[in-house]
Amino acid sequence: PLGQVSELAEQLEERLFHLYDFHNELIHERLQALGQVMERLEEARAELRHVCGTVEAAYRDLCL
Repeated sequence: PLGQVSELAEQLEERLFHLYDFHNELIHERLQALGQVMERLEEARAELRHVCGTVEAAYRDLCL
C-alpha cells in the first residue's frame, strides 16, 4: 500500500509538471501576442494623433 501511494504521488507530480509546462507555454504565447497587439495599438494611436493634428491645422486654415 505504501509503495502504491508513493507511485501514485510520483505520477501525480509528473502530471502536474506536465500541465504546468503546457500552461506556461500557453501563457508565454499569449503574452507575446498581447505585446504585438499593444505595439499595433500604439502605432494606431500615433497615426490618429497625426491625423488629428492635420485636421486641426486644416480647420484653423479654413476658419481663421
